[in-house]
This record gives sequence, structure tokens and C-alpha cells, in this order.
Amino acid sequence: MPIETTATVVAEVPDDAELLAVPYASDLSPGVELHVPAPDLLAHYEAKGAAGEIVEVPVSRAGGVGRVLLYGVGDGSPKALRTAAAALTRKAKGRDTLTVVTPEGEVAAFAEAALLAAYTFRIGGAGRRPVRALVFAGADEAAVRRAQTVAQAVAFARDLANTPSSVKNPAWLAERAVETGLPVEVWDVERLRADGFGGILAVGQGSVSPPRLIQLSYTPEAPAERHVVLVGKGITFDSGGLSLKPTESMKFQKTDMAGGAVVIAVLRALAELKAPVRVTGLVAAAENMPSGTSQRPSDVITHYGGRTVEVLNTDAEGRLVLADALAYADARLDPDAVVDVATLTGAITVALGRNVGAVYASDDLLAKQLVEAGQTADDRLWRMPLIEDYTPALESSIADLANVEEGSRFGAGSITAALFLREFAGERPWAHLDVAGVGRSTVDDGTLSKGATGFGVRVLLEWLTRG
Repeated sequence: MPIETTATVVAEVPDDAELLAVPYASDLSPGVELHVPAPDLLAHYEAKGAAGEIVEVPVSRAGGVGRVLLYGVGDGSPKALRTAAAALTRKAKGRDTLTVVTPEGEVAAFAEAALLAAYTFRIGGAGRRPVRALVFAGADEAAVRRAQTVAQAVAFARDLANTPSSVKNPAWLAERAVETGLPVEVWDVERLRADGFGGILAVGQGSVSPPRLIQLSYTPEAPAERHVVLVGKGITFDSGGLSLKPTESMKFQKTDMAGGAVVIAVLRALAELKAPVRVTGLVAAAENMPSGTSQRPSDVITHYGGRTVEVLNTDAEGRLVLADALAYADARLDPDAVVDVATLTGAITVALGRNVGAVYASDDLLAKQLVEAGQTADDRLWRMPLIEDYTPALESSIADLANVEEGSRFGAGSITAALFLREFAGERPWAHLDVAGVGRSTVDDGTLSKGATGFGVRVLLEWLTRG
């Protein structure tokens, strides 16, 4: 659901603030006059001023006693401000209004984190609700508005991914894309077959819910100098197909379309952020299920453009649907750059854990731009190598390529998956974001809530709106 907490900006702290939060620096100097001996009070609580540290104190107020949250901002860096903001929102859970004396520094980062920490996904009315309203005193209004737009885009991506697969299927995902109000084109099964999208069809053929290819378009008001294509993996549930996953691994597979959710959410937010670049979004959507009509290990499929692939593992399905979309983007859309986003491999979680996403790229400048945008936006990326020595892992004795390595000579599952995708991206600048490790959270912590994270929305919006 959209973030229910509202954000407003006021010039000064209102006299009737229900709950007030005031920052203090690491030297324990108070941010405003509290009419209490703040340094002594902070020393009593042994407060260090660390980011996320909160000291709750009573203060005298006309007509009774109020409460003030003294919060630490650490070194005042964007990372520290995000930590502080998220801690405040969680502290105020269940309250009506939290008025925050805005700290110095990156206001957008602070407000964005405060809003993201308020995100919840509920079916039914159970659970304690987040704070109803955040009031930022002394903040730059434009920065808060941008933060609100970005946070709502992340929340939208989370909502799409968190929706149970009993509700969500490829047709449902296409309907959500149509509801964005953007120009949308949808390929159903008949059109996918007529146009030769063999990978999407093969992955989806075992399900009673037919696959879709979804195309969204954003065009800025002023003529754009660049055209970017974003491609998202939209597997609305991944059982592994006939290469069936274990039950424990299958529990989280409703979020296997997180990359597609990111693409839809980013496209929806671009107009409000006045992005200067033309963007086309492609979501390759299918449900990967076992049945009598499922593709089999050893099947050979023909992708868009004619490349053939031997399917050695039906659980390596994400690359099959992405390959179709990448080939289509290269052949038909003529972009200046292509970026795909996918919860693609468990191997990347082993390599980078659950706090940093991977970027593979055929172009050094594109990789640098994405890494820098991720650092700014707090969707942190680490560039991984496309090791040419591993390309024999893609060899097949009967087709142009195999979808996984036969045997274990090379390992490096995330790298070989990226190498596979590169085969379909053409010669233009291309990047692949493997967000399998960072696309889901197992805990409520900081700006994250248990479930889908929306990782990728912030980095792509930062990159696309830089100008």
C-alpha cells in the first residue's frame, strides 16, 4: 500500500507540537532551546550523539507536560541522517504527529528515510500503525517533496512485490502498469508467439496464468537527448518449474518479480521528478510452474531474434525471459543504454550479502554512473567483473547457448548469468543489476521492512534525473 504517513513542511516549530524531535550534534550541544539543562541531561543518559540514538525526555509545557525526543545525527553524513530519521519514525509508531526539527545536511535523504521507515504492507487491519504525520520544521520544501516522490515510488515497488501470488500473475502485473497512466503496450500469448518471444513463452507455458511482455513509455516535455531502456524480470512466482525448488526457498518467490516492480515504479515517478531523458520500460512477466505442459530440462528454445538456447535447468528462468526483452530492445527500440534489473542468482548473495547489489556492465562510464548514483541514493552497488574466461560455461553441444553451465568447472553462477544476458544486449552500453540479495529483507530494520525492499528504484531515479 502507499506510505500512509504524510509529510509537511513548516517554517517554525508549532507551539502545540504533540511530539517534538530535536537533533543534537556529537558534541552533545542541543539543536534548540529546550528550557531544560540539555547537556547535563544528555550526560546523565550517557548519550554519545550517535546516529539513531534517541533520548526521550519530559519538558514543561503550558497546560501540562510534553515529551521531546533528542536524537543523534552522528557525523551528519547522508548515511547518518538516514539512520537517525528511520529511528525517529520507528520510535513514533502509533502516534498521530511527529514534529521534527530538521538537522543540517541532506534534507532529502533525511525525509526519504523517515518516510520509508513508515512503510507497512498489511492484509487486514492487524498491527500497530506507523505515525500518521511527519512535520519537518525548517526544511527545504522542494527537497521534502522529492523525498516523498521517491519514497512513494519505492513503496509502490514493494507493494507489487509483496502482493501474494494468489492475487498476482502476469496479467495482474500488466493491469498495474496500465494504471500508471503512461502509454502501455502489452503482448499476450498469441502476440508473443507471433513475434517470436520464445523465452517468455517457454518459462510461462507450465502455468495456467499466461505470460505477458509489458512495455511502458515516458517522454519528457522538452526534447530528450538520451533514450534509456529499463528491463525488469517479472516472474510473479518461481517454483523452479520441473527443476523444483525446496520448500524453504520457495516461500519468498512471490518477490521474484521485484525487478519488474522496480521498472514500473521508476517509470511512474519520472514525470513528477521531471526526468530529462526518454525512458522505455520492459517487464518480461511469467509464472514458472511445474505441470504437464512445463518446459523440460534438455528442451531447446528459440529467443527473439533467432538465438537458440538449451535449457539445462528450468530454475534458471529469469535469464530466459530477460534475454527476449533485451534482444527486442536492441533490435527494435534503438536505445542509448540498456539497464536490466533482476533477482537473478542466489550466487550473488554469497558474493555480496544482503546490503549491496551487483552491477555488471559492458561500458565503464555506465558502470561508474550507476555506482555513483547508488552511493548517493543509498542503493549501494558494487561492480562485478565479466570474466571472459568463463564464457565456455555457456556452451551447448546442440544450441547456440546453454542457460546454465553443465558441470561445475567454472562455478561463478552470477557472473555466468550476466555473461548469458550480455549475449542478447547487443553492442550498445548495457548494465545488469543482480538484486537477488538486496531485493528482500528478512527483518524490520532502519528504512527496510520485512519483505520486498524496492532496491533499484532509488539508484535508477537518481541516475535518470541527474540531467
